[in-house]
Amino acid sequence: MSVRAGREFLAIPGPTTVPDEVLRAMHRPAVDIYSGQLLALTDGLMRDVARVFNTKGRAYIYSANGHGAWEAALTNVLSRGDKILVLESGRFAVSWGEHARRMGVEVEVLKGDMRRAVRSEEVEARLRTDRGSSIKAVLVAQIDTASGVVNDIDAIGQAIRAAGHDALLMVDAVASLGCMPFDMDAWGVDIAMSGSQKGLMSPPGLGFVVANDRAREVHKTAGLRTPYWDWTDREGEEHYRKYAGTPPEHLLYGLRQALDLLFEEGLENVFRRHQLLAEAVRLAIGVWSKGQVIGFNIIEPSERCDAVTPVLVNGHDPDLLRAYCNAKCGVVLGHGIGELAGKAFRIAHMGHVNAPMILGTLSVIEMGLAALRIPHDRGGTQAAIDWLGQQVKA
Repeated sequence: MSVRAGREFLAIPGPTTVPDEVLRAMHRPAVDIYSGQLLALTDGLMRDVARVFNTKGRAYIYSANGHGAWEAALTNVLSRGDKILVLESGRFAVSWGEHARRMGVEVEVLKGDMRRAVRSEEVEARLRTDRGSSIKAVLVAQIDTASGVVNDIDAIGQAIRAAGHDALLMVDAVASLGCMPFDMDAWGVDIAMSGSQKGLMSPPGLGFVVANDRAREVHKTAGLRTPYWDWTDREGEEHYRKYAGTPPEHLLYGLRQALDLLFEEGLENVFRRHQLLAEAVRLAIGVWSKGQVIGFNIIEPSERCDAVTPVLVNGHDPDLLRAYCNAKCGVVLGHGIGELAGKAFRIAHMGHVNAPMILGTLSVIEMGLAALRIPHDRGGTQAAIDWLGQQVKA
């Protein structure tokens, strides 16, 4: 017996739920890729992608996922033999660095902790020892979806400047863009990248890179540039050059609608919605954790991100709980990845998500914990309801 009939709840950290309005925007015939309609669409998207990153820098849109955007960022400013510093706080910055290593870049990892954010003072200390400025770039993820950490990009930018170092600051904003503030220019970020499938509420398939003037100057002498990713080629006047060929027009129409939804809600309201729903999730986990089996991966509460929460399950198989929630109730939870594989499940609260979706997800998890006899304190979902009732005023 199951109670699964009805609409499935997707609670994984990407791809996230795509709004019906975005799906409808893509459901149209193909158009002439040289037409004024598509030219105007591109111009508006370039402007508004930069707006979401909060930068006066230049935006580039790629037919690619986040890994493609990683490569686009790297190839446009680095040369074979360059050295970079990767700030570890989970899985994804290190994976980004591994891409660079395979391209012939020397990679140093500033050792971090799967359960903590990057310590900006350690970044400053390391860069102060790099007297010859051999490190050309610093790579970090604002949110790591494997660990659930949020890094203080502003503090890291300040640390680089305090060290008197001229390394480029390169930030992975895949899991944070559209979920929390990203203030590229104010934080001193030189290059940032993201993807369409998380906070931007669009299907997978679009990657974004934004670069400031300093990065574009370094780009002129980069030795890893290749035709598809190259910024100079994409700055050509002909429309097709902006996409290195045929534009992904249906994905672009979907992105246009998704950005319109974000701007209509207001970015500050979008960020506040994510904060409220994330805190509701954390309060529920806090109650469940009193049973001494359920727990948070990220130790410091202030370092837990508002996009996804990995939940440790000690002494029990989290995949059995995931299977129960999916097969019996139609809620799809994320699995633990990297060091947390087989030790945790993940609750995504990013993108096109609201209170009923989060409360429904929490209720099903609590139902699963009871059905599988996994020790926990009851009342986690009620704690989330009480919190939202206090915060969302009549």
